[in-house]
Amino acid sequence: MEEVPSTTRLAPTLLPGAQHVVSYHIVTRGSCWAALGGGSTVRLETGDILVIPHGDSYAMSSRPGMRSDAPVDEVLAFFRQMANGELPAVVTEGGGGPDRIDLVCGFLGCDVRPFNPLLATLPGLVHLRRPPDSSGTDRLAHLIEFALAESRQRRSGGRCVLLRLSEVLFVEVVRRYLEALPTGQTGWLAGLRDPMVGHALSLLHERPERGWTLERLARVVGVSRSTLADRFTRLVDQPPMRYLTHWRVQLAARLLSDGTAKVSAVAQEVGYDSEAAFSRAFKKVVGAPPATWRRRPAAAAGPRSRP
Repeated sequence: MEEVPSTTRLAPTLLPGAQHVVSYHIVTRGSCWAALGGGSTVRLETGDILVIPHGDSYAMSSRPGMRSDAPVDEVLAFFRQMANGELPAVVTEGGGGPDRIDLVCGFLGCDVRPFNPLLATLPGLVHLRRPPDSSGTDRLAHLIEFALAESRQRRSGGRCVLLRLSEVLFVEVVRRYLEALPTGQTGWLAGLRDPMVGHALSLLHERPERGWTLERLARVVGVSRSTLADRFTRLVDQPPMRYLTHWRVQLAARLLSDGTAKVSAVAQEVGYDSEAAFSRAFKKVVGAPPATWRRRPAAAAGPRSRP
């Protein structure tokens, strides 16, 4: 039985410096049950994946409806030991009964504000079932095997490898979720899957500093302005140029938090010709000017993921 507190309690302990923590678990053997705090329960089988994108509290147990009597402080102390490297990469729990459950657990630190289109499009609980064809071409299976092998060996740089693997595993999980989206689904991930909107999103992400207009973007994508605007807005829920503003502000917020560059330099790096125009756009999205955002209390720096 495992109960995990919400992000507000977990992030400062597990990943100091992260605004938010995404939890994910991959069942490599056995079966179990999972539920958000007070929500419905889902059954996880071998090969299934569970993702908790929005930092809700949740529980995993061998039987549905089970509750842990462990105090929250005790649970947080366990995660603190894990984060500090005081526990081995492989942890065994339970009473030694015949039923065994093996899980690969990962925790990814990320920013929620000012703009995180991926998190915004995901539900509170993502349950991905094992693909019908789990042949040797399954990349996720190979990544899991690599992570398990690395966790069992004490090699130099092993912890760094596991941290990076945690991120790669999450990317592959999101890819699998994207592939499983039903036809007609809307949202940012559905936009990525759409050839026209996906191309536009790729251009905006790769070259956000470019002087994009709707006309220029549509020309590069190879469609009319009205066609791109209508389809982009329907899938992503905002027009292309507004999306670009939010994405630029997100990049700028990270630059302001991580470095000492002048506001004018950050403005130019994300595509604004003047500091004044950048400051107006930033305040409109964030609710505060860039200098105020930079001065906000910052948590201690730390790794952005945990295996």
